Amino acid sequence: MARQTAATPAISVTDCAYSRVLEIVSSKWTVLIIFALAGGAQRYGELRRRIADISQKMLTQTLRQLERDGLIKRTVMPAVPPIVEYALTPLGETLLPHIRQMKQWTTDYYPLVEQARKEYDRENAQK
Repeated sequence: MARQTAATPAISVTDCAYSRVLEIVSSKWTVLIIFALAGGAQRYGELRRRIADISQKMLTQTLRQLERDGLIKRTVMPAVPPIVEYALTPLGETLLPHIRQMKQWTTDYYPLVEQARKEYDRENAQK
């Protein structure tokens, strides 16, 4: 275990803001919705088609949470039936470079993670 020094402060689960942000961005649906909205506003049905395997319930819950967190804006346009669009807010757009960087890391390094898992499983299967 690494020894804590003044240069490496402890990370605490009780650090409310940090924990809350991790809760937000650790959801695969959050990240996929943010990516889907990176190109501009979209309607609910468009989002559902773009995000494979997301259920209606999860899409609705995640959109509501992202709206509550100030990361997306829901706009209802007067029409019959009403047209509802979702778009990233300026705050939501600030996450894009970080999420893109994580995606690039995944592209560059996930094969090494898979390799490490196989080696670990092979070594530990004999125990």
